[in-house]
Amino acid sequence: MKIILFYHSLISDWNHGNAHFLRGICTELIRCGHEVTVMEPEDNWSLKNLLETRGDVIWDEFEHFYPKLKTRFYNPQNPDFSEALLFADLVLVHEWNEHHIVKILGTLKQQFGYKLLFHDTHHRAVTDKDGIADYDLSKYDGVLAFGNVIRDLYLQNKWAKKAWTWHEAADTEIFKPLAGIAKTGDLVWVGNWGDDERTEELIEFLIKPVQTLGLKATMYGVRYPEHALKLLQEAGIHYGGYIPSYQVPQVFAQHRFTVHIPRRPYTQFLPGIPTIRPFEALACGIPLISAPWQDTENLFQVGDDFLMVKNGEEMIQTMQQLLANENLQKKLSKQGLETIAKKHNCQQRVKELINIYDQINEKIII
Repeated sequence: MKIILFYHSLISDWNHGNAHFLRGICTELIRCGHEVTVMEPEDNWSLKNLLETRGDVIWDEFEHFYPKLKTRFYNPQNPDFSEALLFADLVLVHEWNEHHIVKILGTLKQQFGYKLLFHDTHHRAVTDKDGIADYDLSKYDGVLAFGNVIRDLYLQNKWAKKAWTWHEAADTEIFKPLAGIAKTGDLVWVGNWGDDERTEELIEFLIKPVQTLGLKATMYGVRYPEHALKLLQEAGIHYGGYIPSYQVPQVFAQHRFTVHIPRRPYTQFLPGIPTIRPFEALACGIPLISAPWQDTENLFQVGDDFLMVKNGEEMIQTMQQLLANENLQKKLSKQGLETIAKKHNCQQRVKELINIYDQINEKIII
């Protein structure tokens, strides 16, 4: 098939975790023999910030780690998609796209005859309902939602005619265990500070436990305000700044464990959605301790794939237990890897996507 994907950026993962999944899906689609083109707006916010942070080295690095992936830039103020859409079978449109782009691609659907799906991997369905409702999805064949609760919101609010759950997953071409790397620290956390959506949780489940236990810890990510950097400094935590996604497996291999701390919209309103970080950690074989969230879709086996705690005191105790128990570390690593290999990788997600495409074409797969 010829598949066109309209996303915020393929090139940049600066504060743009969806790029990880996009790259993995595109790589697998190409491996399966499909023709894949990614369309991204020129001068997009994530890419501009990445270039300011790292400079032109990003182009060579991207080509090295993703040699089969290419992106095409378009002018979002004066878009012309006629060449790209010619003979397209399937078009995916991510919810970071501007409203007028979403509408244009719906309007062009009848002319070019492609199947059209909207892809939602964010919490705006509960935190910005008006923004989601303003998308014109009337010509779309349906929505791909990264959790049942998001899927149901699209259907209940009549934002879309059909919707399917399509969880994110690990790109196991990149996120995998790396052997022969010495441990240089205890705890590493990869994530962006962001918009005060989990400041209290970061303090309770990460910063205070590290300070209490005197762990050697590093935090990577962007959008850390001055008060956050001060908290890290006071706790003795090294701040590593931005890290490209393809370097994350190496820093995971250098540390004994990591933690998952969901943002508040997911814990309060969107049960069942872990976001992509736990998938990637487990795919790298690093033991994981998670702050509380509800796995209502049974994506994992808590206690086997990773450990979950209820509060900061329990986090401190569990960190101590994990660091003192090498057998537990090995057990979690092994089980997490098995779960990713069986259920949560981009190969599996591409199969699900093709199945959905066949359903749209009324070729129901039983």
